Formats: sequence, C-alpha cells, structure tokens
Amino acid sequence: MIVIPQLLDADRVREMRMRLDAAEWIDGNATSGHQSALAKQNRQLPEGSDEARALGDLILDALAASPLFVAAALPLKVYPPLFNRYGVGESFGDHVDSAIRIRSGSDFRIRSDLSATLFLCDPDEYDGGELIAEGHEPVKLAAGDMILYPASTVHRVTAVTRGERVASFFWVQSMVRDHHARAMLFDLDRSIQDLAQQVGTDAPALVRLTGVYHNLLRHWAEL
Repeated sequence: MIVIPQLLDADRVREMRMRLDAAEWIDGNATSGHQSALAKQNRQLPEGSDEARALGDLILDALAASPLFVAAALPLKVYPPLFNRYGVGESFGDHVDSAIRIRSGSDFRIRSDLSATLFLCDPDEYDGGELIAEGHEPVKLAAGDMILYPASTVHRVTAVTRGERVASFFWVQSMVRDHHARAMLFDLDRSIQDLAQQVGTDAPALVRLTGVYHNLLRHWAEL
C-alpha cells in the first residue's frame, strides 16, 4: 500500500469536483465483473463520456509527472481513469479486481497488476467510505491523494453513512509483473535517491548501486 500524496493540488481537485457534480451518473455496475456486481452499490461516470475522458487525461498527465508514482508502479500501461461516487448506504463488498481489463468499444486491454484510488473528497466531507485492503489499516485520504496497491488484494469500501465519497479509480500494468520484485526495486530506488543526497551522484558506490537497480530492472521487465 503506497500513498502518493498531493497527486492533484487543491485547485485541480476543486475544478474536477465542479465538473463531476454537474455530470450525469449511472449505475456503478456498468464496468463490473460478475463477482463485483454482486457486492457493488455505487454510481459511476459513464466510461465513454467526454467528461470522463477529459478528466481522466488530467489525471494521466499528473501521473506522468509524479516521480513517486513512476518509481512505485514502473508503469507500462495505465487504464484510462474512471470515476465513482458513494452516497449514504452505498458500499462495495469484498472483491478482487479482474485480472484483465478491456476498455469498452476498443482493443485497449491491460493486465491489472496494481489498483489505484485517487480521493477527490476530504475525509471530513463524509463518514464511512473507507477503503479496506486485506491485512492493512483502513484508508481514507485527503482530496488529491492517491493509494496504490496490488490488484490481487481482497478489498472493499465500507458503507457511507453521511455525505458523499467521490473518487477516481483505475488499474496499472507494470513493467515488472511480480509485486515482490517491484517492491524491492522501489525500496532500492528510494535508497539510491536518499544516498545521492548524502554522498553525491558520482560516488563510486552509488554508481555501482544504481547499476544493480538497472540490471535487476532489465532482468525483470516485460515490455
């Protein structure tokens, strides 16, 4: 579970919320698999709508500009972001995200290695609505913050009891399929960045360590 803080700043979140609040929403099961449809109660912005595409592009631009996201996900493909909202009484029970995601009406498909939720509401705007992934503490982040976690994880969204929870969600196919290998590369990358601040990027030991990172990535990456 990796938090990407402030992927979107307050102004961008405010702009998105205004556009989302004015949009038309449909039943959230429009993109559900069979298992998810049995557990899911929420609403969703139509995947093919102009608004969903435009707002999704803004998120994709923010992801590309986030060194933390790139280091953590090592993204090969990102599914165009979707948007959902949960009102009072709505929830999403225990489920695992589909292994393969195919965009409706196109030949775009990805293997879902990672799931992402980008929060577009602050925690004080609603009660309930926590994202709970098996083996981890409940997640309820500030607007503009994003959580990234293995798509193979059993997870759920608890029922909202006050207000509304608005978020974007999507999946990532990583260059490194195995999440244990990806986690080791992420830890190694962070260590290299920390050491560079202390000893300089041209220190011989750091050059060797950087070489280890790239050789491991070369060994594990699938393109």
